[in-house]
Amino acid sequence: MSQVPTVTLSHGTAMPRVGLGTSPLNDADAERAVSTALELRYRLIDTAENYRNEVGVGRALRNAPRDQVFVTSKFNKRWHSVDGPRQAFEASAEKLGVEYLDLLLIHWPNPEQDRYVDAWQGLIALREAGLVRAIGTSNFKPTHLQRLIDDTGVAPEVNQVQLSPVWTKASERAFHERHGIVTEAWSPLGKGTDLLSHATVQEIAKAHGRSAGQVVLRWETQQNVVPIPKSANRERIAENLAVFDFDLTDSELASLAALDGTGRPPADSDRSGH
Repeated sequence: MSQVPTVTLSHGTAMPRVGLGTSPLNDADAERAVSTALELRYRLIDTAENYRNEVGVGRALRNAPRDQVFVTSKFNKRWHSVDGPRQAFEASAEKLGVEYLDLLLIHWPNPEQDRYVDAWQGLIALREAGLVRAIGTSNFKPTHLQRLIDDTGVAPEVNQVQLSPVWTKASERAFHERHGIVTEAWSPLGKGTDLLSHATVQEIAKAHGRSAGQVVLRWETQQNVVPIPKSANRERIAENLAVFDFDLTDSELASLAALDGTGRPPADSDRSGH
C-alpha cells in the first residue's frame, strides 16, 4: 500500500486513510470506477451486499495484487445471527472473487430486529478464523456500540457513518476515539447539500489553490477520519486522493467545523419530493 497513508486499526491491520466508495454504482460502472481508482493508486475499495455491485468490483480487483488492496464489504439484516456473518462473508467473497476480506461491517444495527449483538459475535468468530482481517459496523450510534462492548467485550475496529463539515458527528467521533474505533465517513463531500459551494469552503480552497472537495476531504483526514468519496469520474477520483500534501490551519479547521448543521440543498437542485 505504498504512497497511501494508513491508520493502524485496534487489531493491528493497516487501513488506507482514504478510499473509493461505490454506492450506488451498478456492476459495469463499479468495475470501471474501481479499475480507474486502482490505476491511480487507491488501495481502499468500499462496497456492500446492498449495493449490488460486488461482482463488478470483483472484476476490477482481478487486475491488482490482492495483498495491495484493502477490500471492505457490508452485510444486511437477514444475516443478523451468530452464524449469519459466515454466510454473508461466503456470498460476498464469491462475488468479489477473494479468499478473505480486509474489513467486514454490519451495514445497519436494525435495532427493531435486535439481533446485531448476535451478528457481532459472528463477526468476531470470522476474524478469529482468519477469514476477515478486521471487523466493524456502519451507521451504529454510540448506544449500539456501547452494547456491543458491554455484551462481548470487543469494540468494533471501524464505524462508518455519514459525516462532513455540515454533519460533523463530534460526539460520535469522541466516543469512537475513547474506544479505539476508527471513524470512516460515507458521503464525505456532503452530497445533497451546498457544502462544496459554501463561501467558507470556497475561500479556503482558493487560499490553498485546491478544489472545494479536496479541502473538505483534508478537513476529515486531518482529524483522523477516513473518507470514502464516491466518483465515477477519472479526474475527480484522482483529485480525491491528492489530499495529503497540504495542511489546513487550526483556524480553517474550526471554520469548517462551524458549518455543522448548515447543509442546504444546492441552489440548482430539484427539491420536489423533499
